Amino acid sequence: MPVSSSSDSDHNMTNRTPHGERGQSYRPVRMGSKGAVVANHPLAAQAGLQTLMRGGNAVDAAVTVGFALGAAEPQGSSIGGDGFVMVHMRDRKLIKVANGTGAAPLAATPERYGNGIPLTTVRAISVPGIVDALLSAHEKYGSLPLETCLEPAIELCEDGVPVSHFQSTSAAQHDVLITAPTSSAVFAPGGRPLAPGELRRNPDLARTYRLIAAEGRDAFYEGDIAREIVRFSDANDGLLSLEDFKRHRVRWNDPISITYRGRTVYEAPPNSTGHVLLQELGLFEHVDPVRMPYLSAESIHTMVEAKRLAFADREAYIADPEFVDIPVEGLLSREYAASRFGLIDPGRAMSDPEPGDAWSFQDRAPDESKRFFRPETRSGAGQPVPTGGSETTHFCVVDRWGNSVGELQSIQTMFGSCLIAGSTGILMNNRMTYWHLEAGHINQLRPGQRVRHTMNPVMVFDGPVEDGGELELVCGTPGGDTQVQTNMQIVTGVFDYGLTVAEAIEGPRWTHFQGQTDATYPHTERNELMIEDRFESETVESLRSRGHDLSLVGPFEGNGSEGAIQVHPESRALMAASDPRRDGDSAVW
Repeated sequence: MPVSSSSDSDHNMTNRTPHGERGQSYRPVRMGSKGAVVANHPLAAQAGLQTLMRGGNAVDAAVTVGFALGAAEPQGSSIGGDGFVMVHMRDRKLIKVANGTGAAPLAATPERYGNGIPLTTVRAISVPGIVDALLSAHEKYGSLPLETCLEPAIELCEDGVPVSHFQSTSAAQHDVLITAPTSSAVFAPGGRPLAPGELRRNPDLARTYRLIAAEGRDAFYEGDIAREIVRFSDANDGLLSLEDFKRHRVRWNDPISITYRGRTVYEAPPNSTGHVLLQELGLFEHVDPVRMPYLSAESIHTMVEAKRLAFADREAYIADPEFVDIPVEGLLSREYAASRFGLIDPGRAMSDPEPGDAWSFQDRAPDESKRFFRPETRSGAGQPVPTGGSETTHFCVVDRWGNSVGELQSIQTMFGSCLIAGSTGILMNNRMTYWHLEAGHINQLRPGQRVRHTMNPVMVFDGPVEDGGELELVCGTPGGDTQVQTNMQIVTGVFDYGLTVAEAIEGPRWTHFQGQTDATYPHTERNELMIEDRFESETVESLRSRGHDLSLVGPFEGNGSEGAIQVHPESRALMAASDPRRDGDSAVW
C-alpha cells in the first residue's frame, strides 16, 4: 500500500504490524547511545558489542565481527574470502575503503577452465584478501591490541556455535560439506549435517586465529597458514601458489560519492560495483517521491528501469581498475544521469538497454595503455572490444565517538567452495566463478587480476565528510547482484519516504533479474521482476501492465539480508535494525 500524507493511509499501514509507524515493522528499532553493531548472526553482533564495551572503537569491533563470523555464520563469509571495509573516523573527517579482494591465481588462465568454472573444487578458489584488509584497518585506526579483538572469535570457535535452523537446512543441501573430510569434521561430524541447536566447533580455526593474533598478516600470507593452504591446493589439483599469497596487498581507496537530495552518499569504488547504487539514486532523484508514493507501481517501475540502465553500464565498463580504464566520473555525473533518465518510459518496461557513452561525460580521454570500452565499438554479440594493455555477509558498527565501519565480506556462493583448507579450519571461497571466459569481455579471466565484485558498503552523511558532514546512515546487505537493488530500496525508504530503518528493511521487497548480467558463471539469468506477495494486488497488476514479467514469492522470501544503523541528527542516538529474512540481529549499548 502506498504511503501518502494522509493519516488514514498511515494508520492502515501501521495497523498491519506491531511496530509500524509509516510502514511495516514486526520488530522494534534497537536504540542505544554508546554503540551499535548489526550483523547477520546474533553472536557475531554481540561479540562486536563486547569489544566496544571493552573500550574499543568501531574498527576494533569490526575486526572482532569479521573474524567471529567465520565461526558463527560460515555460510556467508570466512577469512578464506574477500571483501570491502569502509572506515569513517569522525574526528579526522576521514572516510576510506580498504579493498580486500584477492586476485585470480597466476596459473588461472581461461584455457585451464575449458569445461567451465566449477563451484566446489579448489580450482574455484581465488586469493583470499579480507585478512589483509581487516588487519590493515586495525593497524591504521584500531585502538585495542589485536589479541583482544580476536578473543571473542576464538571463544566461538572453541566453545561452539548453536546451528540455526537456516544454517542446518542450508548445509544439508551442500554434499561437499558432508563428503570432503576436512569440511565434514566441522559441518557433518558423524557423517550427517548438524541439526538445529547442535554445536558447531572449529578448533583448527581457533588455532589459526591465535597464530594471526600473534604474528599478524605475515602468518597468513607468507607463513604457516599460506603454506598449508597451498599444500591443500596442490594435493587437490588446485592453482594457488605461495607467490599468489606473497604478492597480495590490500588497496586503500577513496570512496566514490554523489549528492542525493542534499545528502552525500558514499560507496566503494571499482572493482566494486557500488557505482550502480549511486547511478540508480542519481536517476531516481529526477522524480518527486510525493508523486511516486512508497511501494507504488510508479516508484517500483522507475527504480527497476534505473537499475536496468545502471547494470547495462556495469557490464560494459567495470573490471579491475588497475588494468581497465573506467569513466567513473562520467558514470556518476548529473548530466549523464539526466540523459539516461530520459530513456525511462513511465508506462513501459524497457528490454535489454544499451550502455551509455559515459566517456562523453568524462573530462579526460581514456588511457590508451589500459583496456577500455566505447559504446560505438560494441560488437553484435554485445561484448566490449578490448583495446590495449551469492553468498556474502554484511555488518556495520558505530561507536560512542561517532566513528563507523560498514563491511561486506564473502566467500561467493553459500559456503563458498565448501572446502576447508587442510588443518587451517578455514572455509575457502569460490570467487573464480565471477569471471567471464568469453574472449573480449571486459571482465574476462586474466591471471593476477581482481574480478569485478558485487559487494558495496554504503554510508550516507548530511554533507561531505571532509567538510565535517555527520553520519546519518550506514547500511548494506548480502545478495550478489541484488545488493544494489535492496540498498536502493533502503536508502529511498529512509530518506524519501520517512521510514524507520526497521520499516525500510522489513517492508515488502522486490528484486529484478536481468538476462546476461548475473555475476556468477555462466552469467545467464532469467528476465523477471520477483516481488514478495505482500504488495497490493493493484500494484502487481499495474506492474504487469507495464510489461514486467512478475514472479511472486512468499511474504519474506525476497533477496537480501539488510542491516542498518541510523544516527539521530540531534541526540546522535543510534537506531539499529536487521533483516528477519535471515539470522541477523542488532546489539546496542
